[in-house]
Amino acid sequence: MNQRKKAVFNWSGGKDSALALQKTIDDNEFEIVSLFTMLNERTGTSSIHSIPIEILTIQAESIGIPLYTVVFEKDLKNYEKKMYETITHFKLQGVTHFIFGDIFLADVKTYRESKLNPFGIEVVEPLWNKTSAEIMDDFLLSGIKSKIIVTQAEKLDKTFIGKDLDQNTIKLFPNDIDICGENGEYHTFSYAGRLFKKEINFELLDTDTISYTINLDDGKIKTFEYWQARMIAK
Repeated sequence: MNQRKKAVFNWSGGKDSALALQKTIDDNEFEIVSLFTMLNERTGTSSIHSIPIEILTIQAESIGIPLYTVVFEKDLKNYEKKMYETITHFKLQGVTHFIFGDIFLADVKTYRESKLNPFGIEVVEPLWNKTSAEIMDDFLLSGIKSKIIVTQAEKLDKTFIGKDLDQNTIKLFPNDIDICGENGEYHTFSYAGRLFKKEINFELLDTDTISYTINLDDGKIKTFEYWQARMIAK
């Protein structure tokens, strides 16, 4: 039998990440040595989904793969240094691949490759180039349970926070959003399914309004507002 290649799985805690990880485990091509998550230094939560480190750790324990976290400054000034340290750490363990749960954003994939390929690390995308509808079908068939915890306010209102991502919720989505939220329309938290040895017990508290100001490629500055649920482990 061929020896499996060593890989790190970039773990967001959400549905696409969970689906991509389950597919990777099922395919059995890679030995996943660690999950990897970026944390916000101010909040101690994951950088996009805003999942607390305590809950991310419980997820990893239930999955059965160690979690490696790196804390980044809010303005990402230490990004290059921290990523170099992270890549070096894993290369010493024989890691040759980093696995992500992206679907079709080519610029994101190109960016990942530009940062990792120079270090001899290949990018793997198990969900790549499927349509969002196909990915959603795969997700619903997978048995993974995920709850919406963040929405882009102008796309999905506050009432979507706390809903399970299922057929009933999908029917409520407006037609102008990507069904998988690939453009940032929403983010989820995965808490049960075949991927997990036991269901994650958690509670959503109040929902906050947060905003991010982003410099666009055309030089314009735009502020995006989000609804974001605060979470605690039970």
